[in-house]
Amino acid sequence: MSEAADTGCCPRFDPAPWENSEVEFDEKLFVRDRVRCVFHIPLTFGKVMTRLLEKIERADESPDDYLLLADDNSLWGCDVYVNVSKEVPGADNVRLSGKFLTKTFEGPFKDCGKWHKEMNAHVESAGHTAKKTYAFYTTCPKFAKAYGKNWVVLLSEI
Repeated sequence: MSEAADTGCCPRFDPAPWENSEVEFDEKLFVRDRVRCVFHIPLTFGKVMTRLLEKIERADESPDDYLLLADDNSLWGCDVYVNVSKEVPGADNVRLSGKFLTKTFEGPFKDCGKWHKEMNAHVESAGHTAKKTYAFYTTCPKFAKAYGKNWVVLLSEI
């Protein structure tokens, strides 16, 4: 992420550090919540994010790096993870560890299925098999529109 946001909300995203990279999490702390979906279409994303962000704000928490991961693990639901630097009372605090290959994508969310196929091919071409893939949503939809780009990073655990 870059410095201050031009819009007052989500900072502009620089895809370069995330393109075809490898990142490692060692007990990286997140708060997790569940979004209800119908055939992978989120129904409660805004409500869940509001609830999570309120808990984070009440804990006076403001991590240095912004990371919102989504694990689209069911037709009927998706786990979302927001990184934090300290445990948040009243939240589902979880730690993630692992090595991940990353790739950036830009475009409408309807292309997510295509992006996942491309990511799987990328992981296989690197000689690995993806254990799990998370989507890093770099900005909210409102500011993706304001910036004219909707960047999403896929992180595949290897």
